[in-house]
Amino acid sequence: MTADYLAINRASWDERAPAHAASPDYQVSQLLADPTRLSEVVRFDLPRLGDLTGVRGVHLQCHIGTDTLSLARLGARMTGVDLSGASLVEARRIAEAAGTPVEYVESDVYRAAEVLGAGGFDLVFTGIGALCWLPGVDRWAGVVADLLRPGGRLFLREGHPALWAIDETRPDGLLVLDLPYFETAEPLVWNENGTYVSTDANFTHNVTHSWNHGLGEIFTALTAAGLRVTMLIEHDSVPWNALPGRMTKGDDGEWRLTERPARLPLSYTLQAVKVS
Repeated sequence: MTADYLAINRASWDERAPAHAASPDYQVSQLLADPTRLSEVVRFDLPRLGDLTGVRGVHLQCHIGTDTLSLARLGARMTGVDLSGASLVEARRIAEAAGTPVEYVESDVYRAAEVLGAGGFDLVFTGIGALCWLPGVDRWAGVVADLLRPGGRLFLREGHPALWAIDETRPDGLLVLDLPYFETAEPLVWNENGTYVSTDANFTHNVTHSWNHGLGEIFTALTAAGLRVTMLIEHDSVPWNALPGRMTKGDDGEWRLTERPARLPLSYTLQAVKVS
């Protein structure tokens, strides 16, 4: 495993955070204009999240905090954790402008329990596009277990590993599993000068390292860490245009394959409870 993946990825996120906060895709202005508004990611899973009133929650890999803010608006006492200091500058600014108290802490995921303390949280939340930045889910699952009190739960919505394994750049438009589905020792190394939101910004830190993690690997890691998976739902949609030219946006804000959407799982929602 490349030892400097944290520094490489942090540089990319630090540079892109202001552009993400300014992009219409994150809908920050709408969140600030309407104190009842929730991010699309949180709103999608609202029926599954349940009552969060008074819940002490931590959002791992929170980025600019739009999901964190949304969970706080549902009544949770939220802490957001991210490795990018520049992302947390934006997250704090957004929370302050919204008048919503959220604590933000700079740390990589694997040090979160050490930094925040063990056993103090009712909820660990992780959103779309987070796990791919971690080289191993076994260690991540251990951190989740350490953060949770007994009976506390992990709530995770992620891009499906089958989606992450597809080569989206193929000129023929075929859906081909060409990238690793399973976790690998070495990262996928990308050199891309853009980002996943609409922006006119230009970037210089364009190399990132990422990993895929199979659904079975995630399930097994959580079970081995002492959590019991109580919900696993695969979805035919994602909240962004993951396969340009082959997707259509629905009235719910989610993107699905235009042709035969039932043929590919695009995301999933997982919940797991700490047994003891």
